[in-house]
Amino acid sequence: MKYLNVRNKIANASQISLGMMRIANMPLTEIDALVKTALDNGINFFDHADIYGGGKCEEVFADAVGMNPSIRGKFIIQTKCGIRKNMFDFSKEHILNSVDGSLKRLKTDYLDVLLLHRPDTLVEPEEVAEAFDILQKNGKVKFFGVSNQKPYLIELLQKYLNSVGIEILFNQLQLSVAHTGMIDTGLNLNMKNPQSVNHDGDILEYCRLKDITIQPWSPFMYGFFDGVFLGNNEKFPELNKVIDKYANQYNITNSAVAIAWLLRHPAKMQPVVGSTNKTRVAEICKASEINLTRQEWYEIYLAAGNKLP
Repeated sequence: MKYLNVRNKIANASQISLGMMRIANMPLTEIDALVKTALDNGINFFDHADIYGGGKCEEVFADAVGMNPSIRGKFIIQTKCGIRKNMFDFSKEHILNSVDGSLKRLKTDYLDVLLLHRPDTLVEPEEVAEAFDILQKNGKVKFFGVSNQKPYLIELLQKYLNSVGIEILFNQLQLSVAHTGMIDTGLNLNMKNPQSVNHDGDILEYCRLKDITIQPWSPFMYGFFDGVFLGNNEKFPELNKVIDKYANQYNITNSAVAIAWLLRHPAKMQPVVGSTNKTRVAEICKASEINLTRQEWYEIYLAAGNKLP
């Protein structure tokens, strides 16, 4: 497994993160085996959110691994807050309360990373800065980021975070070879085709410019939870043909090819893999050792139905 050095602040963060959204109803022994497999294959970065399983995912993760101070250092733990029933909430009170809840469920004194989950249009950035400052000074959160947020909202938050010396290090965004809007826009500048429509505010280039690590979520999905594009999906026959070709060439699985495609981008992304199958997780980790050529990358991109101008 290769590792990231996130803006010289988080050293040795695994290039692939394991998402914990689907573990709520798994037996603790299976969760433990999944986590151990991830660790054995180089994954040390684990992604949570306070809403996953209504908080149960954080709780069973801690129970399964037997969380205690002596093993805490094995994990880089990230969680997210801000989503509530029928609303988003980036208020100071909610952020502080959410972190305390996550710490209790995760049985730890600190989080490595906290992300603001989805954008809150009623955000008061000075409150976010106050909350982050309190959390960092109290040792409850080391580093911060956002999820699904566009450049100018990040700029707004960063304006106030500058006053407390905190930087936004991550932005978790939906991205896969079959969901490439943020890539399409840049490739189709000055065109009038559908791919030229800018839905993402140039977020890819913005994050590269600001050294914000993009964490692609749902890397095997197309659309917004429409389904998995891999395998026998009749909507993507050419894509699967090409992916399978490179899976055979590199002696890896099709899932690993899909992750290798993301890792090949020079933005130095950190895909979040949500599989609960330990064998599949181990196989996906091989993507970190594959470096697709430029020609291979574009062949996969075009096979997904994308077009170059």
